Amino acid sequence: MSDNTERSDHDAYDPLVPVPEGKRSLTTRDAFSLWFSLGIGLLVLQAGAYLVPGLSLTEGLLAIVIGSVAGALLLGLAGVVGADTGLATMGALRPTLGVRGVHISALLNVIQLVGWGSFEIIAMRDAANTLSTNTFGLTFPIVWTLVFGLAATLLAVMGPLGFIRRFLRQYGLWLLLAGAAWMTWALLSRHNLADAFARKGDGSLSLGGGIDLVIAMPLSWLPLIADYARFGKSSKAVFRGSSAGFVLANIWFFSLGAAYALLTENPADMLLSALATTGGGLALLLILIDETDNVFADIFSAASSMASLLHFRIRHLVIGFGLLCTVIALFVPMANFMTFLYAIGSVFTPLYGVLLVDHFLIRKRQIVAKDIIRIMGVYRFTYGVHVSAFAAWGAGIATYYYVLSFLPAVGATLPAFFVAAVTYWALAQMFARPADV
Repeated sequence: MSDNTERSDHDAYDPLVPVPEGKRSLTTRDAFSLWFSLGIGLLVLQAGAYLVPGLSLTEGLLAIVIGSVAGALLLGLAGVVGADTGLATMGALRPTLGVRGVHISALLNVIQLVGWGSFEIIAMRDAANTLSTNTFGLTFPIVWTLVFGLAATLLAVMGPLGFIRRFLRQYGLWLLLAGAAWMTWALLSRHNLADAFARKGDGSLSLGGGIDLVIAMPLSWLPLIADYARFGKSSKAVFRGSSAGFVLANIWFFSLGAAYALLTENPADMLLSALATTGGGLALLLILIDETDNVFADIFSAASSMASLLHFRIRHLVIGFGLLCTVIALFVPMANFMTFLYAIGSVFTPLYGVLLVDHFLIRKRQIVAKDIIRIMGVYRFTYGVHVSAFAAWGAGIATYYYVLSFLPAVGATLPAFFVAAVTYWALAQMFARPADV
């Protein structure tokens, strides 16, 4: 790729300017490859391990399928918003939250993406250190942290178009498939799945709680997908590719994580050691090579969200956030991962209930692009804040914590999403908003 093409690509990454038609080059296959790659990861394996032994393997697989399908469909719809508007996430949210109200979601998104990026680097460091310790008797946690932080930052500097063209299309996806296939073969060849299916869960986790855990993974990507879907050739290509790629990856790796944890009798925090010593070492190495794409997405989207607030170049922000995630990974242990997943679900899932109703039902998939950055445009609402959207968002968050506290067996994610969506639709019928098309 020429330097002129790279500069041209980065010029198209302004989160508040719709991507020109000529730059929308990602196909269904590209979307599938990207989201299959992002859907596979070490944290997904470890999250899958949390499903057992609270649930039996049969119940766990049911939770995995339900949560993955529901989450991937919502992820695909969020991608359609990006493809329809040509805007990054924080640009696409402006018609819903208001030109000033969106700043709150941007700051929250930056915080959660820095957290995710740091978690991913820690997971890669721990996996690589486990492999080097088991193979050579050597431990280099600081070195591995720096290596993976640097690698992910360099990928993020490429931007999504460069990443897909240079990494995924050429070899990244094939490495990932090889690692996943090897890990699956190691499981099936060394263990008797009939024994795993015969075991009963101990009841410490409900089916609803299991679905909540599974759906948290695809929904954690909701605030990112528009940053990449905006480059899609069509909305259909984005929806089909992203939802299909992610549902396959999520089901595959959640299932592997649950099965490995159950059959090797290792909890989630010991899963990496089990993989490294039960025929999965080579697969773990291949997954590690590809795992940097998850951190790439976190770093790039954090930079995109911050760029919607500050007029800095994306490339400079990418480098800054890559450094920040790496420093956090050096000093912060990977604790309270489950709490982090649930906290993310409580905030962004109801927000997207509001956004999807607004985009598909209220605005009929149309925006006024020139007013995205105008304080006195059609998205000014009340001093730049859309009060109805925030009220519905708040109702969804309240529902999430109410259900989590008093009806935990039900699962809080989907109720929060639907309460926010229905509340917003009702408020939109009660209070007319300025015509924006």
